[in-house]
Amino acid sequence: MREKRSDKAARAGAIVDRLALTYPEARIALEFRDPYELLVAVILSAQCTDKRVNEITPGLFSRYPTVAQLAHAKRDELEEIIRPCGLFRSKAKSLTEASQAIEAHHGGQVPTSRAALARLPGIGNKSAGVIAMQLSAEAALPVDTHVARLAFRLGLSTERDPDKIERALQALLPKARWTAAHHLLVWHGRRVCLARAPQCPECSVAGLCPKLGVELAGRKRPRPTNQRS
Repeated sequence: MREKRSDKAARAGAIVDRLALTYPEARIALEFRDPYELLVAVILSAQCTDKRVNEITPGLFSRYPTVAQLAHAKRDELEEIIRPCGLFRSKAKSLTEASQAIEAHHGGQVPTSRAALARLPGIGNKSAGVIAMQLSAEAALPVDTHVARLAFRLGLSTERDPDKIERALQALLPKARWTAAHHLLVWHGRRVCLARAPQCPECSVAGLCPKLGVELAGRKRPRPTNQRS
């Protein structure tokens, strides 16, 4: 039987309530001191762990402490510093071009609105949302790989496109809860609702979760046999 929208919204709210009790410390894991450092860290975090990014950024910010200096960085030197983050060539391009755009169009100051951030080279809608919700009161529920996975498993959205998933989740929760919901889903996805081996017995929201796709996610492939037919 298809779940009523009102029931799904109530369940979504209950999920956020329980996760908030489970992870009262949930927040962005990237380390930064100002908008510039946040922007750089978010760009570097694509397909890279926050832990690795936090290991790289101190040296990067020591070498390029301002937007202006990063905008004029030598590409090969920048690539060498950020190489451990992976995708270092494309990330170096995004870092320098975003910095140049900030210099040219924003007076060297990182914009705080999601719309303005999304117009910067190398900053997609998800990254813009992550940055904006830290720098301003603008509500956002950006969808990364963890949020997308949990939204499906929890039966909150069957969409595949991150922007559509975000809109589906936003429709289920009050705007005042969007930012918290993002952090809570990310934390739960990293600690319990893992991609390959979800820890359902340890899950604080197991009773609210239909576990869509979980069996498939945790199933081991059968080993080939040497028997002949």
